[in-house]
Amino acid sequence: MKQTILEAKGLCKRFAHNGGQNHVLSNLDLELYAGDFTVIMGASGSGKSTLLYALSGMDRATSGEVLFDGKELVSLPEKELAALRRSDFGFVFQQMHLISNLSLLENVVVPGYLAKKKSPEAVRERAEALLRQMGLNEAITRLPNQASGGEQQRCSIARAVINEPKLLFADEPTGSLNRRASTEVLNLLTELNRAGQSILMVTHDPRSALRASRLLYLEDGKILGDLSLPPYAPEQEEHRQTQVNAWLSSMQW
Repeated sequence: MKQTILEAKGLCKRFAHNGGQNHVLSNLDLELYAGDFTVIMGASGSGKSTLLYALSGMDRATSGEVLFDGKELVSLPEKELAALRRSDFGFVFQQMHLISNLSLLENVVVPGYLAKKKSPEAVRERAEALLRQMGLNEAITRLPNQASGGEQQRCSIARAVINEPKLLFADEPTGSLNRRASTEVLNLLTELNRAGQSILMVTHDPRSALRASRLLYLEDGKILGDLSLPPYAPEQEEHRQTQVNAWLSSMQW
């Protein structure tokens, strides 16, 4: 039986719009399971990123509950919420948000130092090992503007997992990359998942969705479909693509 790592109950998110209320998330229930590579898809404006931000505590839901590790995030004080995001969550975005005047290595170690889970020496050792794993061992002293987009995104993945998060959130992580760099990033995320990392990723790209072990389809702030898949295997990608495309078509994608 799968272990629930995060749960949303009756989640709603509303924004004021032209004197009225725009309901982006509508009474949404969701359980995320440890070890899954969960991918959320849906049309533009369906609430994908809003859901990711609400689940991760980056934004507060208007009502409902988000339960993680015995804590209810919607009402958690901001200081405790920030500490939880730093310690237990990792984040990868479409834009890398690397600090421009720090090297790639320095960008990775900073959140490790802030979390204070390990000694500075242990943090640096882990950062160097992660950057080697990401294929960046020859680029660790470069500044972000001296690295390619793909290298920057791989660095941001290393930064996201430096504190060994229980859940990694990825919002369109391949959205600004070319096909080759996208494949490299997806391969790294798949490798991390195989090693036990729980991942929640938002994407509009069916190619990226193939990496999912669980695929959710969001429409008008509600989960319309939920598809379970076996672990990703490159040699089965053509069959998997046919299966996922058929499912997306049934969702009126």
